[in-house]
Amino acid sequence: MMYVATKPIRAFKAAPPVPPAEPASVATDLAAFVAIDWADQKHQVLLQPADSPRKESLVLEQKPEAIADWLAQLKQRFGERKIAVILEQSRGPLISALLPQGNLVLYPINPKTSAKLREAFYPSGSKNDPLDAGLMLDMLLAHRDRLRAWQPDDATTRQLHLLTESRRRFVADQVRLTNRLTSALKSYYPQALELAGQDLSRPMACAFVQQWPTWEAARKAKPQQLRKFYYAHGCRSEEKIQERLQLLAQGQALTTDAAILGAQSLLTRSVARELAVLPGIINEYDRQIEALFKAHVDYALWDSFPGAGPALGPRLAAAWGTQRERFAEAQAMSAFSGIAPVKEQSGQSTFIHMRLGCPKFQRQTFHEFTACSLRGCLWARCCYELLLERGKGHHAAVRAVGLKWQRIMFRCWQTRTPYDEAKYVESLRHNSPVLYARILAAQKAARTS
Repeated sequence: MMYVATKPIRAFKAAPPVPPAEPASVATDLAAFVAIDWADQKHQVLLQPADSPRKESLVLEQKPEAIADWLAQLKQRFGERKIAVILEQSRGPLISALLPQGNLVLYPINPKTSAKLREAFYPSGSKNDPLDAGLMLDMLLAHRDRLRAWQPDDATTRQLHLLTESRRRFVADQVRLTNRLTSALKSYYPQALELAGQDLSRPMACAFVQQWPTWEAARKAKPQQLRKFYYAHGCRSEEKIQERLQLLAQGQALTTDAAILGAQSLLTRSVARELAVLPGIINEYDRQIEALFKAHVDYALWDSFPGAGPALGPRLAAAWGTQRERFAEAQAMSAFSGIAPVKEQSGQSTFIHMRLGCPKFQRQTFHEFTACSLRGCLWARCCYELLLERGKGHHAAVRAVGLKWQRIMFRCWQTRTPYDEAKYVESLRHNSPVLYARILAAQKAARTS
């Protein structure tokens, strides 16, 4: 989505990217420079010693033994001196093998970076692995000051990030399968949406459609059998059970087409079997995430934010991490996570749009947290309503409030201080009088209602 920005409000001001500075801990006396164009089975490696212009090329197999042997050769050749390595990933089997090596300084880059560089120098579209490795090596040699050496966070934070991201994917799978099951039942057996319960992701619904996958199968079931089924799955409302039994007694089949019934009933049973195991998987993730989050060094900090809760609190802790030097200012996180908009200007035209090239899970984390905070935080709700009144759409307004939250989080994160709602609202008296007046009016209305 793109629009012309005639008068952007302060909360939605586009933030120019800030080049990250290389950490002071990275040694400047490098023994060699290495570029790796990785692949699933084999990696193209290009190495240039610091004291020589000669480039050495080799193909490295994605096997633990081959990687270990290559790393041993590097250590034997260069000793404990640092080696700069540029590659197109920050996660995967290759970087998992390189991470424990203390003599490697890793520079992960976005694959789009090398792709755009290749397009600039080779407009014909020519592409091969040695070419890509050469371009990345040139980037490392010429622009290392604009690249960030990867400093992995502590093990608890990294595990928390992996667990929360995987859990979110299972939740997305649950939504996808529930929608698919709903669509299948509507096509031949709509009564099941009421007989099995409104929430098809629950164990009772999955068990019902597996046991009675068609209208005729449910009609043949005895009332005592159905009553026993509902009681076994926690449904003990006599009124609800009677409504369902009455539906079975008076309802009509949507279709008697054998082709539809045969195909759709098999689809229903198959999807229900997949769906039935997901709650247990998600619950196991919840238990592990809860234990890790409570053991996290910043647990009290992230648990203090309204709307975070057991799901989004761990995601915020994983998004910010524990390395306070990672982001020099709140603007850096806003740009990195994609919450800050991107400003494009050409001549007299100015465009502001949502950033697409960013870690999608982090942007989703801040977006979902901000949306949840609207229900439990008065100032966030008032700010959101003001933005809507100024013509912003829902998602643009959520991101604008998210920018404010990120500035608050950055200050709390840097000072290791839990969030204080009253303190922030008081600061709005001078920093944002319009928003402060809106909050006072909302408080007064709440007291009089």
